[in-house]
Amino acid sequence: MANLADIIEQHILELLARSEDLSIQRSGLASVFHCVPSQITYVLETRFTPARGFRVESRRGGGGFIRITKIDIMPGDILRVIDERIGEALDAREAEHYIMYLRDQEVLSPREASLMLAAVRNVIHKDPRVRDAIRAQVFRNMLVALAGQ
Repeated sequence: MANLADIIEQHILELLARSEDLSIQRSGLASVFHCVPSQITYVLETRFTPARGFRVESRRGGGGFIRITKIDIMPGDILRVIDERIGEALDAREAEHYIMYLRDQEVLSPREASLMLAAVRNVIHKDPRVRDAIRAQVFRNMLVALAGQ
């Protein structure tokens, strides 16, 4: 059985399937699902991230809205992705989301994605900050090598 976050995510994805740009009101969506607006915020912050191919803009206040935009990445855009999205540290979950998104966009082949997943999952270091910094550098280096092909 799907939980509420899954149901809200699916609803938003269905709306996005009709248009690559969606504007919604947090309170309006919360009333549809009989939940608090913070539940909508949670779904947006965890399920509609740049690593999953989305940009979320939020305008607060009486006439506030949330704009969700699907971002498509073309093979030639890999270097732009590196500069715009990958910081100094990258946790394993976020790295996996980037890789799966790039595979789904056919920027990476299934084999390349599989190799990259193995590399970013197996970064070994006791200090999580150092481990995430190493993971970001490994991931960035792999994308630069792919862009150079």
